[in-house]
Amino acid sequence: MKREWTAIVLVGAVLTTGCVSNKKYQEALTEADTARMELEKARQQKGAMEQQVRTLKELNVKFNNEAEAARDELQRFEHGRDAERGTLEARTKELEDKVRALSAQNRNVKQEYQDVKRHNDTLKSLVARYQKELKDRSQSGSSAQAATLTPKQGSGGTASVAPATTSASLNINKVSANDMVLFLGLKQDEADRIVSNRPYRVKGELVAKNVVPKETFDLIKDRISVSP
Repeated sequence: MKREWTAIVLVGAVLTTGCVSNKKYQEALTEADTARMELEKARQQKGAMEQQVRTLKELNVKFNNEAEAARDELQRFEHGRDAERGTLEARTKELEDKVRALSAQNRNVKQEYQDVKRHNDTLKSLVARYQKELKDRSQSGSSAQAATLTPKQGSGGTASVAPATTSASLNINKVSANDMVLFLGLKQDEADRIVSNRPYRVKGELVAKNVVPKETFDLIKDRISVSP
């Protein structure tokens, strides 16, 4: 289904400049599929990075708590050092070593967190770039002619015109949120809101129900439908 929608969008885009060869059409279709797969891969990597960031944050909190607990225990032992000096000196050294080890681990976790954060920011930029490219392609497809008129010479010497092909639209009562992101250029939260507020009797309910801003609705209204 996704491939068919991609083909429809690409046909609309290329028809603005006239007929093209089947080879060029296939190449354009392949490029669109590749861009979609790269976007999905980038999303998966972004999700994995975000999960790793959450894990590192939890470890950071855990190490901080352990380090604080070790410091507190160290202070308690230091107060009673005069009474049990021989025993406490060994324990103190052990705790100090533990504090240093935990502090080193904490620094390493913070450094790893910064590295993962930078990588996550890079992935976000990559996802945004792919979304913009797909949105531009989708917008160019929606503004293209529905068909290219090709004059053909009839038997009587007069020119005949090939029938126009209408471009399909996305049924927002049926398609998935991911398809809306890919083919309409919507943000993920906007697509999720559209899905959660189904069904729609008319397209204008997207604005009436405060699902998407009017500016967004104006951009996609000609490329969506609400047919049952």
